Amino acid sequence: MLKAMPDPDSSDWTLVVPVKTLVAAKTRLSAAAGPHRAALAVAIACDTVAAALRCPLVARVVVVTGDPVAADALAGVGAHVVGDPEAGLNAALRHGAAEAVRLTPGTPVGALQADLPALRPAELARVLAAAAEFDQMFLPDAAEVGTTFYGVRPGLPFRPGFGGRSRDRHLRRGAKELCLDGVDSVRRDVDTPDDLRLALALGVGPRTLVMAERIREWAVRG
Repeated sequence: MLKAMPDPDSSDWTLVVPVKTLVAAKTRLSAAAGPHRAALAVAIACDTVAAALRCPLVARVVVVTGDPVAADALAGVGAHVVGDPEAGLNAALRHGAAEAVRLTPGTPVGALQADLPALRPAELARVLAAAAEFDQMFLPDAAEVGTTFYGVRPGLPFRPGFGGRSRDRHLRRGAKELCLDGVDSVRRDVDTPDDLRLALALGVGPRTLVMAERIREWAVRG
């Protein structure tokens, strides 16, 4: 049974953000982004982390990556960067969560996807405030198939189940699904050209916007 979180002051979330090596990042955008695919992936991740750090309920962001270019860029926007154990997405998240607990034990830890370029700090704050009511919880993506956020209260096992149909996986593991209106930017992850168009319609961060303009210019030149 899910129990309410007893400590109302446990609002200093650490978010763990996994970032793939750039050779593997956003491959479904290859045709649309061409030579700008890797730079677009870095821009999206940086806008995601920068927005998360502006959220009043977020104390820090731990980025897990094995890519030195991405690591430098994300450190530049304020992330605490650790290496990737190269054992899969959920192993990377658990590694980042262990670092989060080492840095600040006794505070909640969440996993946030790295591809939320339209992320609004106020909408993320709504998600985290709702999350604080439960032992473990998650937010489904816009398609209601995957997951964009997963979290646990302090002291509980961190057991993310990202990948594929992760909404069903998190439900089976007993995580509370957060059903919230008005948090579209936290649910709009970007994997495909259609995803990117929808994120642009919401309004993306400045780095992603610059890259989108470069991609448009490249596409026009043929």
